[in-house]
Amino acid sequence: MTATPILQGDKISVYDYRCTAGPDSKPFVEQHTSHSIAYVRKGSFGCTKRGRSFELVTGSVMIGHPGDEYVCTHDHHVCGDECLSFFFHPELVDALGGKADVWRTGCAPPLSELMVLGELAQAATDGRSDVGLDEVGHVLANRFVEVVSGRAQKPPQATARDRRRAVETALWIDAHAHQPIELEDAAFEAGLSPFHFLRLFSSVLGVSPHQYLVRSRLRHAARLLADDERPITDVAYDVGFGDLSNFVRTFHRAAGVSPSRFRQASRGNRKIFQERLAVH
Repeated sequence: MTATPILQGDKISVYDYRCTAGPDSKPFVEQHTSHSIAYVRKGSFGCTKRGRSFELVTGSVMIGHPGDEYVCTHDHHVCGDECLSFFFHPELVDALGGKADVWRTGCAPPLSELMVLGELAQAATDGRSDVGLDEVGHVLANRFVEVVSGRAQKPPQATARDRRRAVETALWIDAHAHQPIELEDAAFEAGLSPFHFLRLFSSVLGVSPHQYLVRSRLRHAARLLADDERPITDVAYDVGFGDLSNFVRTFHRAAGVSPSRFRQASRGNRKIFQERLAVH
């Protein structure tokens, strides 16, 4: 078993687990240390916990409750498994509400409501989405509680003060977009818990905080590409992207052309966007 940290925050941590155990591997007792949701993105395995046995396949989820013991087996599974696992702070679990026993469900079968979020989380991990992985973690945990408890949470009713908070934090994000900003940083600036801030910001502005952060970076990048002569690599890092390939991929997805072609178009090469219009 290998465990690779993907995200480590105060309220949410995410790990990539890869297991190569097979039928000849000896099972052993493990223990959950926190509330968690492990999305099985590949392979399969068996799990026994709290006197119940489960078979997990791609799309299933294993639910962790602090102190609960479990045993994983691969009696008839030869390919091992891969899981994207989210670990949640007790404060976030309390904020989600729901009955306490939902976190002692053990495991859940492939449910469309959770599978789509698991795949979104994988896309965020791979840099193929402008949604933040921590944001997906909050949404996944909230959706899990809704599905298991059969209770949908009402969208927050934003007061005038709440709307001002959301707008002021958006302005703060835009002004600091060149710096690393996590959901918890923006929530702290707004004076709210990350869970409530995410719901409020998305409700008031129609985009998540991370989406707004990425789009602010893209906006600043477009301005620099059009007005500045600095190398594209410098533009990427100056506006806050930590990886050039991620910047190129994200910019192309937004503009429909690469950063270099966008710069050429801004210099008067009308053919580039004319080609795009012809394609569509």
